[in-house]
Amino acid sequence: MDRPSSSNPRQAESSGSRARERAPEPTYVHMRTESSQSADQQSSDEPVVLKVGMVGDSQIGKTSLMVKYVEGSFDEDYIQTLGVNFMEKTVSIRSTDITFSIWDLGGQREFVSMLPLVSNDAVAILFMFDLTRKSTLNSIREWYRQTRGFNKTAIPVLIGTKYDQFAAFGRDEQEEITKQAKRFSKAMHASLIFCSTSHAINVQKIFKVCVLVLSDQVRQEIDAIFPSFA
Repeated sequence: MDRPSSSNPRQAESSGSRARERAPEPTYVHMRTESSQSADQQSSDEPVVLKVGMVGDSQIGKTSLMVKYVEGSFDEDYIQTLGVNFMEKTVSIRSTDITFSIWDLGGQREFVSMLPLVSNDAVAILFMFDLTRKSTLNSIREWYRQTRGFNKTAIPVLIGTKYDQFAAFGRDEQEEITKQAKRFSKAMHASLIFCSTSHAINVQKIFKVCVLVLSDQVRQEIDAIFPSFA
């Protein structure tokens, strides 16, 4: 059963130091390397915490997506994020409890200084844009460049929001935006997902993809360290 940790998104102060004081302190999962702690040294019942960052321009639906995933609710009148919001949700996957710690950065440029709070220690970063505003897709390049400066190993996922409104666009406009999004996702080596928070389209899929891709990367690292012999 999915278990949200709170009834409301918690918002960090716009000051970087104040934000760090209010931030939670879970033990985050990092990609395994040769120096990582071996599995037999870890407690089998230790909770798994996956930090997921969300970045993109303002008013594209980051907070709405986070609240929809955690609480299952949608409100068109969310207050614009000032600084950083974060929420947590625990799900059970194959008898293992996994807690998603989701961090949402306000899209205004004055909050870029808080980008390390969202990106550091994240195992996945959602680069989000509004399918109905092409300018927000164009901004992804800069968000990607800045975020990668703080975290070069997190799984990138490119998310197009407001698919329900996008579906009403003409075919030519849809194809133009879709082709550009595909080019960006290919350059980023990222999965591309279109979603609608208001219509609950692909909201769950986004976080399932994070787990699946992370699991695949872990297997690849293990294979690199302990190659099989024919």
